Amino acid sequence: MGVDIGGTKCAVTYGRSAGPSEIEVLDKESFATTDCAATIENIKAALHRVIERNSLTCSDIYSIGISCGGPLDSASGVVMSPPNLPGWDNVPIVKILSDEFGVKAAIHNDANACALAEWTFGAGKGTRNMAFLTFGTGLGAGLILDGRLYTGTNDNAGELGHIRLADFGPVGYGKAGSFEGFCSGSGIRQLAQSAVRERLQMGVPVDWCPDGDIEGITAKKVAEAMYAGDALAREIYAISARYLGVGLSVLIDIINPEVIVIGSIYARNEEVFKPLMQQVLDRESLPLANKVCRVVPAALGESIGDYAALSVGANI
Repeated sequence: MGVDIGGTKCAVTYGRSAGPSEIEVLDKESFATTDCAATIENIKAALHRVIERNSLTCSDIYSIGISCGGPLDSASGVVMSPPNLPGWDNVPIVKILSDEFGVKAAIHNDANACALAEWTFGAGKGTRNMAFLTFGTGLGAGLILDGRLYTGTNDNAGELGHIRLADFGPVGYGKAGSFEGFCSGSGIRQLAQSAVRERLQMGVPVDWCPDGDIEGITAKKVAEAMYAGDALAREIYAISARYLGVGLSVLIDIINPEVIVIGSIYARNEEVFKPLMQQVLDRESLPLANKVCRVVPAALGESIGDYAALSVGANI
């Protein structure tokens, strides 16, 4: 069973092995995230319904895997006040679910869980050294090193978004010029807002912001303008692509991975990112390490959240 706990919604998933490194998703329930106590009760109730609906008993369940935003302590199974889950203060969610269903359970933060998913079932299958980058609203990462998930001393390994790549730039992870600042939906939005503001102040119109609504700019709106042929929008994405190359060159030089899997915005716009990113990698990273590393889009697409939670359970 998989449990994906998000800031706005949760999902419970039932999956079954379909062969080596394959899993079949057989059932799923989604519901809104409310306050902590009510959400936990809803998770338990949804798990019970899925079990009953599929004619299972608790003894049929191998494990429960939980994916949740951090910070959390995966060793003790405790959720520790994630910013997107107010009221979830030191919640022993692993013990709660393990006690309720009488099966083993485990938890990892969502980036680590997605890394497990892409490694076990997706684009990183068959590798021993892999990195996964979310590249969504923010930039999180999970590391598979020497054939196992690496979480660090206290679950803080892989926080690549916090690395500062420039003295100035969009803010991410509370740091101007950070990897997340340049390579996330929020960061692309900030880059676009700054570029549009400059032009509007100089009296130069921007076709995709005709009413001057700078606050309404999103990474998606910039991408739409880019594919429609707008030069400014393309340059904004080019800035992100070049800094992606800078950040990945550091990662390649440090952990020497076989593959780097990138989700969300990169996966949807690989043809824009890859050439500029690769130019930087070829210039900045160690040639022998760069030669053996592939940078690929995530393979699990919109289903990655389901596979992420199931992967935590499958890898107990």
